[in-house]
Amino acid sequence: MPVHLDASASPSPALQFGLAELRAALEAHPPADDLSFRIGGVPATPYPFHVTPDSQSYRLIRKHDGRSIQIVPGGEAGAMYACLDLAEAVRLGTLDLLKQGRHQPFIARRGIKFNLPLDARTPSYSDAGDSAQQNLPEVWDFGFWREFLDEMARHRFNVLTLWNLHPFPSLVRVPEYPEVALDDVLRSRARYDETLSLRGTDMVNPDVLADLETVRRMTIDEKIAYWRRVMRHACDRGIEVYLFTWNIFVWGAEGKHGISRDQTNPITLDYFRRSVRETVLTYPDLAGFGITAGENMEDGQGRFTREAWLWQAYGEGVRDAMASRPGRTVRMIHRCHETSVEAIADAWRDFPGPFEFSFKYAQAHMLASVRPPFADEALARLPPERKMWMTLRQDDQYLFRWSDPDFARAFLGNLPGPDKLGGFYIGPDGYVWGRDFVGLDPTATGQLEIRRQELFFRTWGRLAWDPNLPDACFRRHLGWRFPEADPEGLDDLIRAASGIIPLVNRFHWEDYDFQWYPEACLSRPSYKGFHTVDHFRTGRTMPGEALLSIAEYARRIRNGEPMPEGVATPPEVAADLRALARRVRDGLPKLSPARPGPELEETLADMDTLAWLGEYYAAKIEGALGLGLLAETGEEAHRAVAVRSLETALGAWRAYAATVGRHYRPQMLTRVGVADLAAITAYVEQDIEWAKAF
Repeated sequence: MPVHLDASASPSPALQFGLAELRAALEAHPPADDLSFRIGGVPATPYPFHVTPDSQSYRLIRKHDGRSIQIVPGGEAGAMYACLDLAEAVRLGTLDLLKQGRHQPFIARRGIKFNLPLDARTPSYSDAGDSAQQNLPEVWDFGFWREFLDEMARHRFNVLTLWNLHPFPSLVRVPEYPEVALDDVLRSRARYDETLSLRGTDMVNPDVLADLETVRRMTIDEKIAYWRRVMRHACDRGIEVYLFTWNIFVWGAEGKHGISRDQTNPITLDYFRRSVRETVLTYPDLAGFGITAGENMEDGQGRFTREAWLWQAYGEGVRDAMASRPGRTVRMIHRCHETSVEAIADAWRDFPGPFEFSFKYAQAHMLASVRPPFADEALARLPPERKMWMTLRQDDQYLFRWSDPDFARAFLGNLPGPDKLGGFYIGPDGYVWGRDFVGLDPTATGQLEIRRQELFFRTWGRLAWDPNLPDACFRRHLGWRFPEADPEGLDDLIRAASGIIPLVNRFHWEDYDFQWYPEACLSRPSYKGFHTVDHFRTGRTMPGEALLSIAEYARRIRNGEPMPEGVATPPEVAADLRALARRVRDGLPKLSPARPGPELEETLADMDTLAWLGEYYAAKIEGALGLGLLAETGEEAHRAVAVRSLETALGAWRAYAATVGRHYRPQMLTRVGVADLAAITAYVEQDIEWAKAF
């Protein structure tokens, strides 16, 4: 099948990647013999090219009765995305659905948040979890990043944000502070647990440092060469890389050259400034920084206030680098966390480059509402010349596959428009999206999470690029990925299962990941631990959602008040959860072929498991409602209803824990401790006894 490239020079690595994908698709799925593709000349752009809507765009022209498709790219990234779109259409047989005219991204910057476990001496915020410890060696393996970045490009993500408390000792050599740079990659054999501070202040401690193992022997110069290679491969896939830090952490540097945690220590401030300068100079492909005015800062005075300190460390550090690299662009993204929009805007008014804000858009639970309200106030105060990035924290589903295009379309459509939105990045804090070490399937152990959770990443990445992507494309993709299953039935089943946790989250709302992990009905032990039936009885619904809490519903019943119109009641929520579970149950027998492939088998098991979880939460809500009505009315009949409901919940939980146990192993999670669903059964049993004694 002819593919012509109109270019006088060799194609860029990005275009080479796109062409390879297109040619592989044509070889595997040859369309009509008289069809041809022509990729027009790519406009000259600086390399690494800058992310803009124009540089990512392309124009598709059909000629000769549709037998010839011509692509006119707006830039290197546009040429690559055109090839990827064509390759996908060839694989799925959807060339007829590719519209003529201009194609450009709906959201210009579409990112992934990745907490980076570099070293026991320079930890990430997630290092207290099993996934971080297991993935620490992986992030020092270039093969991991090559696969990961290629998958990002395939799903149309073009921003990678790497988050670490204090990465500089593992990444750069600072001439003024030569003892800080760390050779080798070390991991602790100490057992991390949930007693570590939520603010990261004791992530490195004597126990961690007392039992270290060498994961990889590398000099700091070899580390620098390695990360330059990673960032260059990202650029070769049209992906910008940003380094995000929390402050002030000095792990790996404390005690050297007079560096300390003290915010008023001028040596520490100077060390950070020099480190930022060297990071910019060392990594020409680094797009910029993200910074946080916490978790380890104080409200100081004078030059040692939070924003003054950050400006002197990061702002002046970037200016120092740019003085010797004129023309270099460094973007700064300042999180609206433990500070205010006004304080940030005032301190950073002279930053010599793109400067933008960031907000935790859905707190820790992006899989809840399609229109979370939490950023509204910050957006209203946003200076008109600035933009806001949205952190989309996904601390809802670490185990189970997810895809609901309707939810994602609505969610993305409700983000601010391009006049205010800088971009977004999706990712967890309590888990590391590296390789999968929690699954028990021996054929898949060690695969990339971005591949295991391919349905999730494809849904969000493809719809952020084009929210009008037809449902037919998602169904045909399922048919291509799972040829042994009916794609329409599988699509409906996955959508139903994917709606369960978002509905639970909206009804039983907690802001942050340490407060609520719905896959295990769990929070940090020092917060609530297991969320009991009484926590559900007294809990609140998500702000901005038309949902009535159990307490308010029971109060209205006691007082004989009507329920507000358009607001879902607890019985209706329980019924909706059961309906979603029933859709899964009804669909499973039709989608269980005699010889399913391993991936389909695991996918169907996830959906079956989520259905049991939906049954559990439906019964638990009914049990909590019974106790709520008992508390308000004193009528003992409600206790009997509560006990029966909680007995039903116990049966559903036992089935849920058993199915999870056949596919996943228990794990230590950064924010909530050990998630062992079989062990949690004892708490589910206690709900019944508690209701009897209530």
